[in-house]
Amino acid sequence: MRAVLNTLIEELRRLKAAGVRTVAVSSESTASLRAVVVRRAEAEAGGRKLQSENTDRTSALDASSNPVRSPQPVLRAAGGAPSIPPPASRLASPAAATTAALPPPPAVALPAGDKSARWAALRELVLNHPVCLANVRPGKKVVLGVGSLDAKIMFVGEAPGADEEVQGEPFVGPAGQLLTKMIQGMGLKREETYIGNIMNWRPQMPVASGMEQVGNRPPTTEEMAFCLPFLRAQIEVVQPALLVALGKTATDGLLGAGKFKTLGEARGQWHEFAGLPVMVTYHPSYILREPTNRKKRLIWEDLLKVMERCGLPITEKQRGYFLER
Repeated sequence: MRAVLNTLIEELRRLKAAGVRTVAVSSESTASLRAVVVRRAEAEAGGRKLQSENTDRTSALDASSNPVRSPQPVLRAAGGAPSIPPPASRLASPAAATTAALPPPPAVALPAGDKSARWAALRELVLNHPVCLANVRPGKKVVLGVGSLDAKIMFVGEAPGADEEVQGEPFVGPAGQLLTKMIQGMGLKREETYIGNIMNWRPQMPVASGMEQVGNRPPTTEEMAFCLPFLRAQIEVVQPALLVALGKTATDGLLGAGKFKTLGEARGQWHEFAGLPVMVTYHPSYILREPTNRKKRLIWEDLLKVMERCGLPITEKQRGYFLER
């Protein structure tokens, strides 16, 4: 549980660094946290009870000449009824979703052939890789990138979310829909680009028995290191002109964790990964949390640089998108 809380704290710090001031907490998450608090209270009560019993035994021996005992206090809830904590069997029991130690990152060797054949071989490898399969919940899917194998621009995100692990495709939820609109604003179609993630599975979090995971956590450095060869292989097949890192985690995965304390230190600038230029910008969810023109303009200015680098035509209308009036 301590590891989970540390992960939660890190995610809240990441959101704060990105400018987020409020977060929504689902009723399921609240119930799970409440169950943890109750279990801890039960454990403490059990310890106090044992200590009290030991004290009673000692008192009985010491006061053998006076067998009369003072009545023990009874805790009561409002209304006078005894306050009895519910038995553990009634509480939701969070399943331990601890990440097992991963083996060393795999060496990915693609067969000879054209792009389609090599990508098909890579897809078969990733979707059936035992480590990837071991890190998805029953009924969920491993996720590989999608798009044009001749794309000039490859967008790189963090990891699959709830929608993505169901459909087996990156960026299909609300953030993905916004990314599609951003691509359209560049004068392109989504299918003319290539969209992938650092991770091929959704990083797991503890869930109550019978419940779905609520929320996401950033992947660990070890998880990103394991999946990175798969991303390198996708880059090798597609051979894009450049990469666009969407968000802090994708930036850490491509450029190295700890290199930049905040995303603001890296965004809007050109970096390099695998011999390719990398533009760092905010994740689309950055806009979803607070859809202001100021935030939209920050990302759009980064995308204008991408368009210029790729030689895409830019109209005056496009240059003026999201400028404050």
